[in-house]
Amino acid sequence: MKKIAQFFVLILVFACAQEKPDVEKEGQELMQLSREWSDVAATGDVDKTVSYWSDDAVFIASGQPTLRGKENLRAMVEDMSKIPGFKISWEPESVSVSESGDMAYLIENNSVTVNDTLGNPVTTTNRVVTIWKKDSLGNWKNVLEASAADPK
Repeated sequence: MKKIAQFFVLILVFACAQEKPDVEKEGQELMQLSREWSDVAATGDVDKTVSYWSDDAVFIASGQPTLRGKENLRAMVEDMSKIPGFKISWEPESVSVSESGDMAYLIENNSVTVNDTLGNPVTTTNRVVTIWKKDSLGNWKNVLEASAADPK
């Protein structure tokens, strides 16, 4: 009985001694991942662009229906790539990572350019919040994105 109690004490000690994630490092890596995603989105590679979202991701944008699931997001990316003059880019402004190191959110700024009816480029800016979660393999995936026009 004493050995069983010692065994459980050891398990408890090892469980408590697990190293906490470096949330600052995780945050910097996630901000870099967001920058890489912006670069990929600029190339027009639909498959690679969509790969940053989780299978059950949600996309919310002002004045647009909420999109749920990677297939709906793929259709959105494909449709947007067909808009004359379409370009998108973004830059993360700040990040906050959970103490457990498996969830985070970013505040980002994005620019979207499309051609007007005369073929002139028109750019709008948005404020965006993205929520990220690590998948079962430890990879960050965007699970929720919400944006609103920036009144600048």
